Amino acid sequence: MTEPSSKPVLPEGFDENRSAFQRDENGLLRRDAFTPERVAYLTEQVSKSGLWTFLSTEEREASRQEILSRHPQGEDLWVFGYGSLMWNPALAVTESRAATVKGWTRSFCLQLIIGRAMPDKPGLMLAIEPGEGMTGVVHRIDREAVDSETSILWMREMLSGAYTPEWLDCETADGPVRAITFVINKAHNRYSGMLPLDEQARRIAAAEGQAGNNRDYLYRCRAELQRMGVADPYVEALFSAVTAITGETGEPHPGGKSP
Repeated sequence: MTEPSSKPVLPEGFDENRSAFQRDENGLLRRDAFTPERVAYLTEQVSKSGLWTFLSTEEREASRQEILSRHPQGEDLWVFGYGSLMWNPALAVTESRAATVKGWTRSFCLQLIIGRAMPDKPGLMLAIEPGEGMTGVVHRIDREAVDSETSILWMREMLSGAYTPEWLDCETADGPVRAITFVINKAHNRYSGMLPLDEQARRIAAAEGQAGNNRDYLYRCRAELQRMGVADPYVEALFSAVTAITGETGEPHPGGKSP
């Protein structure tokens, strides 16, 4: 079993304010939570850690505009999710489909110190790296909402620059789609490299922060893949390793925290 949580050791000025991480009764992020004010708060907090900084508003917007310059104007836009975007897009989505991509695979290789972790209990979040292929979910955004929804998406995924936005070709049961996704930026200092599985499990089992604990994110990922009838060998192995440490069943908790 995991040891009882101790009070986090925080850098000077780093607080435990949960308001920037509010979720609904099911533990899901809300679309209206992604605001410039939230970004400003997180930017300030992370800068106090001394570990990394966030992109400026101008840098983030330049990244968004560059990707959208490769999207035909007046057409719906697709977004490919492989982690929390699968079950919790927090966007105005008109359609969702299971989708497979070639050449990429999931990896808990993104270091985390805020949200589902703290500086003294760092965690890991999902990104994708080159690999054999994987299954996720594509969400369709109506052409009239592309600007508003990608603005929200960039305030969610493109804060630190640890991801690189890319266009991927995705296969679905209803035909191919071209979708935006976010791949790991290996040049960023949040990239952990491929840690041994037992080290990944140890970090995920222990990490927790203002938004809940790290392992609930893994549990929700596995549950969504199971719902789609997908058994991701890597996720299954990591799930087994984490639950062996925690003694938990691995059921996602409605409040966003595993008991």
